[in-house]
Amino acid sequence: MSEPQSGPVTDAIRTADILIVGGGLSGAMLAAQLLRLPGKRSVLVIEPRAELGRGEAYSAVELGHTLNGNAARMSVDPDNADDLTQWLTEFMAAGGWPESDEQHVPVSELFPPRGLFGVYVQQRLVQAQAVGALNGSTVEHVRAEVVDLQTLDDSVRLTLSDGQRLQGTYAVLATGMFPAARTPQTESSGLNAAALDPWDVAAMRQLDPQSTVLIIGSGLTMVDAVVSLEQAGHRGPIEVFSRHGLLPHVRRQPPAWADFLAEEPSIRTPRQLVRELRRHCRDAIAQGIDWQAPLDTVRAHIGRLWHQATDVQRRQFVRHVRPWWESHHHRSPPLSAELVARLHGEGRLRIQAASFKGLEPSSGGEVRIRIRRRGEVETVVVSGAALINSSGIEYDWRRVARPLPQQLLARGLVRPGPLALGIAAEVDGAVVGVDGQVACRLFAMGPPLRGMWWESTAVTDVASQAKALAARLVTGG
Repeated sequence: MSEPQSGPVTDAIRTADILIVGGGLSGAMLAAQLLRLPGKRSVLVIEPRAELGRGEAYSAVELGHTLNGNAARMSVDPDNADDLTQWLTEFMAAGGWPESDEQHVPVSELFPPRGLFGVYVQQRLVQAQAVGALNGSTVEHVRAEVVDLQTLDDSVRLTLSDGQRLQGTYAVLATGMFPAARTPQTESSGLNAAALDPWDVAAMRQLDPQSTVLIIGSGLTMVDAVVSLEQAGHRGPIEVFSRHGLLPHVRRQPPAWADFLAEEPSIRTPRQLVRELRRHCRDAIAQGIDWQAPLDTVRAHIGRLWHQATDVQRRQFVRHVRPWWESHHHRSPPLSAELVARLHGEGRLRIQAASFKGLEPSSGGEVRIRIRRRGEVETVVVSGAALINSSGIEYDWRRVARPLPQQLLARGLVRPGPLALGIAAEVDGAVVGVDGQVACRLFAMGPPLRGMWWESTAVTDVASQAKALAARLVTGG
C-alpha cells in the first residue's frame, strides 16, 4: 500500500478516477474490489487516520475488545465465507495471536480481537493492490479529512482539511460509523465532554479502582466499556442505565434451522416477521434446540423486509421492537459476556431501566447525572467518580457536527434516509438529494445506508455492497 499522501495548501487540483471518502472497513473493501476488477484506474482514499482498513471499529488495541461475531461470520470476501478462518489459520500457524489457545474452539469459532481483524483487512487490501498493479491500477491514501464536496457536470470535487482539492469521475461516501461517544453533536448535552472514552483503558487506569463508574447505554459499547474497566484494574461498582435495561445476549453457535422466510414469501411486514419468528423460536426450544438457530436465518432477509416496509411499519418496528431486536441479534462475544455475567452475579454491575436526562453541576471530581427510572415520573440524581457514554452509534447525520455531513446537508446534496437513519439513496447506492434527484456521480455504502437496509454495518453487508458498487462504478451503467 502506498504511503499516505499529504501536502501544503495549494491551488492545484489533483485528479483520480474514483475518490473514496473514508478509509475504514467500507473504504478499504471498496478499494480492494476496484483493484481486482479488469482495467486501469486510479483510486484515492481520503482518511485522516494513519492506516487504512481500521476506522473506528478496528483501531482498538486491547486484546479484550473482540469482534462480536466468530471468524466464520466475518469474511471480507463475499465469494468465500471461510476467508477469515483461512487467514487466521495461517496467521496463528506463523505464531500470531498466541492468546487464541485460551478459547479452546475451532478456528472458525474464534472471536478475534478487533485490532487483529484490522490487520486482516489491511493485508487483503495489500494483496488486491498487487493484483491491480498488473493492470496499472493504483490506490493511494490521502491523509486528511474531507470538509466539503461539490458535484460538477462531469466530476466531483473535494476540499480537504489541509487545503488540498481533489477531483474525480465518481466519489463514494464510505464514512463508516459515528460512535456517539466520539462524535460531536450539533445539539450537545455535554455528555461526551464529561465522559470517558469507552475504549480508553489508559484513562481508566487513573481512576480509584474502588470508585463507582456510571455508564449510559447497555448495548455492545457498554460491554466494551466493562472490558476496558476490567483491563484497567477497576474493581468498584458499575451502574448501567438504559431505557429498557436490556443486555446483549451471548453469541452462541446454534445448529442449522430451515430458512422459513425463503419458504414463506407472504411474510412481508415487521409485525408478520416478529410473530412468525417467535413461533419458530418456541418450536426450537420445544425441540431442545437453541432459539438463536431460527433467529440467525432472518439475517439474510432483513434488507428486503425493511426496504419494502412502509414508513409507518418501520416506525412501529423502531419504537416497539428495536430494543429487543438489538439485544437478541447484536450479541456479545462469549468471553466479554462471561465477564459481564460474572460482575452482575457478584453485584458489582447493576443494570437499571432508566433514561438519561442530563448532567448536574458537581465538584471535587465527582460526576452527577439526572435520570428517570422506567415507570416513574420523578427524576433522581446519581453520582460516581466517572461517566462513560455507551449509547451506541449516531445515525442521524443532522446531529453529527462534522464538516462534511453538515456541508452535504446544507448544499442539499444529501437528505436524511428513512426515519433519519443515515442518508437517502437508491438501491445501487446512488445518493438522493433534497430535491429528489438521483446523483450520477455521488454514491454511498455501509453505515450511511442504515435507513435503506436497517442492517448495513456488518462485515458481510459491507463486503457485498463493496463488490456490487465496484462493478457499478467500473461499468458506469
